[in-house]
Amino acid sequence: QVQLVESGGGLVQAGESLRLSCVASRSIFAFNAMGWYRQAPGKQREFVTSITSGGSTNYLDSVKGRFTISRDRAKNTVYLQMNSLKPEDTAVYYCNANWGPAVNYWGQGTQVTVSS
Repeated sequence: QVQLVESGGGLVQAGESLRLSCVASRSIFAFNAMGWYRQAPGKQREFVTSITSGGSTNYLDSVKGRFTISRDRAKNTVYLQMNSLKPEDTAVYYCNANWGPAVNYWGQGTQVTVSS
């Protein structure tokens, strides 16, 4: 069983930054990809960003240029650096580890609230 533990969420003002962390219980390079999703109140969970084992990244259009995904092999950790935060970024952010076409692992989520 794979465990993912997120941290780093909080309450910030618009324009400020946060860095989320996701620690995996096994090597992050064992997965096809790791990423971040978010779910705002009353909305479906949406993809934010991902990084493949080979290092390719992908971003939701609305966060391009503001958010950056990175990883630390030695710490089994994936990060999400979020800059220039906007109120519409408010959501619970979930770490995801993709093992294959139908196998995904999820963290418990961390709340990010951006006030205007």
